[in-house]
Amino acid sequence: MTEKVILVGVETDENKNNYLESMHELAGLAKTAQGEIVHSLTQKRPRVDRQTIIGKGKVEELAQLVDAHEAELVIFNHALTPRQSQTIETKVGVPVIDRIQLILDIFAQRARSKEGKLQVELAQLDYLLPRLVGQGQSLSRLGGGIGTRGPGETKLETDRRHIRQKISAIKKELKEVEAHRERSRQKRQQSSIFQMGLIGYTNAGKSTILNLLTNADTYSKDQLFATLDPLTKRWHLPQGMETTITDTVGFIQDLPTQLVNAFQSTLEESKGMDLLLHVVDASAEDRQQQEKTVMALLKDLEMDDIPVLTIYNKADRIAAFSFTPTLFPNVLISAKSTKGKEALAEAIKLEIMDLLEPYLLTLDAAEGQALNEMKRETLVLSETFDEEKEAYIVRGFAKKQSLWIRRMEDELDN
Repeated sequence: MTEKVILVGVETDENKNNYLESMHELAGLAKTAQGEIVHSLTQKRPRVDRQTIIGKGKVEELAQLVDAHEAELVIFNHALTPRQSQTIETKVGVPVIDRIQLILDIFAQRARSKEGKLQVELAQLDYLLPRLVGQGQSLSRLGGGIGTRGPGETKLETDRRHIRQKISAIKKELKEVEAHRERSRQKRQQSSIFQMGLIGYTNAGKSTILNLLTNADTYSKDQLFATLDPLTKRWHLPQGMETTITDTVGFIQDLPTQLVNAFQSTLEESKGMDLLLHVVDASAEDRQQQEKTVMALLKDLEMDDIPVLTIYNKADRIAAFSFTPTLFPNVLISAKSTKGKEALAEAIKLEIMDLLEPYLLTLDAAEGQALNEMKRETLVLSETFDEEKEAYIVRGFAKKQSLWIRRMEDELDN
């Protein structure tokens, strides 16, 4: 069910550099949340108005626009304080939400796993707690439309004490879920499997790339935040080496603090990776701004020391010869083509060779089982059979702490 919405944004001295991109993104978010945009009200001023963001005159204009377009909801591209949203709501006569509530709403629709749902609910409750002032219009709206859906949509207690108890209970439950995830993560890290994490701006095509490589049936659609819960899949390189690829939630400009906190553990899935695959929409108008957002978030999460391969995706939407990449190393592909899959596999192979240790090993003819394991656990580049020695001569690349590198060192010592 769609709702008629009016978007409101103010261009200030502080946000003028990315104001247009931010408003464009807000429109994308509103559509993802099934909003029908009937009007966009914009304004230029040195700074936002302390009481109503847009000032008295513009609030009156907004009220008229709401009547004229029969709008059911107003969405501001700015974080609103409880007092601001109440003041504006009283004047315009329809519910008013901000960018944060809108993102929380989309996350609520997308969460599938137990942890995802708990994290969304926690973020919603944290956000709503200071806004639970009596039985106002916004409270009576809970469970009815954009900004109110998801795990927290059941009738919320107006008593702050109950909300705080609920927050504590969710945090406790999340700790248990996170402990389980941590155990699984440690298990993976102890294994010799090479691990990769897909990161990038929302809607850059991460899930499409996961599907392309692993045939994973993940939700992949041209909309913001199509993926929320991290998903790990196995992928075999054409040479036979087994790796894992983990898809994560998309990054976005001004990601609400509540969500950075709530999804810390989800994003931390990528912390133990051997290689990050940074997917960038090569056709995005504000591509460089999106790249900066992702790189800044990586720094905030203390993940900027992990090697990164940038995958410029959606090459089918641009003139490849005029494209100038800004991040290196990189590969330009279209995830919708077979050629794209081949080019990506080759680029990943080269990165793996750069990160792993080279080896040269001799395996007896009877060690067929070991050879199979080697092909699965390492990147085997060549394998020849020496008839005289009745042994396999294998060249390739493996993790430094792997059994194969240790075996080569022992061979050299002897």
